[in-house]
Amino acid sequence: MRTYVGFIIGICSILVSCGKNPELAKVEKLEQKLQVYGHWIIEQDGQVMLNPQTSGLVKWRDELLTLSDRSAHPSQRLRLRTISKDDALLSGPDLPMILSETLQTSCFAAYISDNPDLEALVVDPDDDNVFYMVTEDASYADPMSEVCQQKYLNSGSTNHPTLLVRLELQGNNTVLITHIRPIQFTADMQIGNFPNDGVEALAFGQARTLYLGIEKDSNKQARIFSLQMHNEFWQSDEFAVVTNFALKLPSFDSGNHPINGMDYYQTPDGREFLLVAARNDETLWVVDLAGKKETLLLPVDFFAEIQTGTEGCENYEAMDNASIEGVAVIDDTLWLINDPWKAVYLNNVKCAQNRPHYQMFAPLLFSLPIQATWFD
Repeated sequence: MRTYVGFIIGICSILVSCGKNPELAKVEKLEQKLQVYGHWIIEQDGQVMLNPQTSGLVKWRDELLTLSDRSAHPSQRLRLRTISKDDALLSGPDLPMILSETLQTSCFAAYISDNPDLEALVVDPDDDNVFYMVTEDASYADPMSEVCQQKYLNSGSTNHPTLLVRLELQGNNTVLITHIRPIQFTADMQIGNFPNDGVEALAFGQARTLYLGIEKDSNKQARIFSLQMHNEFWQSDEFAVVTNFALKLPSFDSGNHPINGMDYYQTPDGREFLLVAARNDETLWVVDLAGKKETLLLPVDFFAEIQTGTEGCENYEAMDNASIEGVAVIDDTLWLINDPWKAVYLNNVKCAQNRPHYQMFAPLLFSLPIQATWFD
């Protein structure tokens, strides 16, 4: 059984030794990087997982559950896959998705049935037979009927609205898509029409509060909103309007700095945070849900395992990019899964042993201990 290692190494100033000058404490803290080591996710036949384009990760029962977006290999689409956190094995069961009969006439049936762009994954906090995911890019889809277009005209974002999707586990290990609700942003939220830069992260907090993270708004800033998932939520197919609330998120003057995965964490003294992955920047954000603390940005160096070592390529190799898209908290451990970014994934190749894995766009499973100092 492979073991997982995740720890922090402080990168000290090259001019002054660590710990000798208190005035450098702030600088040294900013220079610290998380050193995170990943293991290839393996099929039961021993092969690495083929091009899943992973877009979410969540704790489910005693394992992890993931899903893929529309650009994945066909064998990975429209199914949830179970990963053993002990050895990164795709241990099963696989849970293929099926559209319920009641949704066959829905305005969104054609899109959901035709390889939708699925993002993020959460488990209902009160029923682990129930899952939720969202859709992102629908720019390639056939237009809805005129009646449906008029009904869902004002999404506050894209022409085809983002959809919140409910799935329920069946006795035959399929997951039935039972309900769909479109999400609406108000005009003052200034989300903008960005079909492939929408909701990419979901996390449940206390009292059935669902947090939604979007990649960018009209000002190119990542945002986090919330929905209250009350008992009557799925009795309607009208827009579900998200709520804006005060958070001290970082603001950037230029470039793209999306967030792509997150999970909820409560400290032992009851403070609430979101642990968020920003894939472009290879950072983790520690977001205070009380809105009092500035968001802490933790830079990360990712390393991929080398299964058969040779001289100079013994155990792990540093990655050029990991592109994390799934975040799951289990007790005091943070689990991460990456989305192999096709345009740049082969830039990771350094050791010949890992070249075939990168060429197959195989993902890795990472873990690291959650540190109390993140919340100080």
